[in-house]
Amino acid sequence: MIILGIETSCDETSISILKDGKEVLANIVSSQIDIHKEFGGVVPEIASRHHIKNIAYVLEEALEKAQITLKDVNAIAVTVGPGLVGALLVGVSYAKSLSYALNIPLIPVHHISGHIAANYISHKDLKPPFITLVVSGGHSHVIKVEDYTKFKILARTRDDAAGEAFDKVARVLGLGYPGGPLVSKLAEQGEDTYKLPTTKFENMDFSFSGIKTAVLNIANKEKENLRKEDMAKSFEENVCKVLIEHTLALMEEENIKSVALAGGVAANRRLRELLLERTKEKGYKAYIPELKYCTDNAAMIASAGYYNYKAGIISNDLALNARASINIEEGM
Repeated sequence: MIILGIETSCDETSISILKDGKEVLANIVSSQIDIHKEFGGVVPEIASRHHIKNIAYVLEEALEKAQITLKDVNAIAVTVGPGLVGALLVGVSYAKSLSYALNIPLIPVHHISGHIAANYISHKDLKPPFITLVVSGGHSHVIKVEDYTKFKILARTRDDAAGEAFDKVARVLGLGYPGGPLVSKLAEQGEDTYKLPTTKFENMDFSFSGIKTAVLNIANKEKENLRKEDMAKSFEENVCKVLIEHTLALMEEENIKSVALAGGVAANRRLRELLLERTKEKGYKAYIPELKYCTDNAAMIASAGYYNYKAGIISNDLALNARASINIEEGM
């Protein structure tokens, strides 16, 4: 089965073509990072305009890469949310147009289920049930994947997402945008010498506003004496340990011995190392997606779309709309 995936939830215009949910024939990503750098973050209106400008060219490149035509496509999968609603609307409208013109099924996909499905592409042996740590700029969740289309949130952030905290700390340290990779790169030169707070809840929820504020206060106090590389290292180590330890505790509670990493922050070198170290100690199995499938891409959307299609999750009319916020437990 050939599924064409479309992803436009933020600032990447991506179109992919997958065979049977796991074999990537093409995965084209047009990033807007350089455009948004001067603003220090994504500007929604600018992102939407560039999606409109780029999407037809990205489709053309994807078809050429896969060496197929639109007549070979069996279904269209598209991210409907969560994300920037203007950006999402571009992808959803384009997907609806293709579905109508080609008279093929239209499959709605939750963005986070896409990040989880990235692991099915990198690890053909992975099957539910398993635990997923989803870490991105907008989400920090521990999710139990009960089936390919059934999810249960076990823990979540009560304030900032981990990726958002990385970006804000990067701004405090004067590193620029996107912040996460820059903090991680600087941390490689530093030592874990700063004592930073950790917020804990009985239900293993996360909170990163406290550590973000602590970094800001120390930076304001020390000013030119701030050891930026040590602060980056201390911050990264603290956040990664919290994410992994909470996940391991919930794995034990749920009696599940397999865990997958997902989301943009899954590309963080220290987070990947720590997950492998701690799961090996516990005798658990860890699945980590390839770096190219960590950040937003349409291959993960097409993969999730394949499982949605098999479960009968299909939009039967053209009323499908973008949604800025969707709880993954509610389904599509």
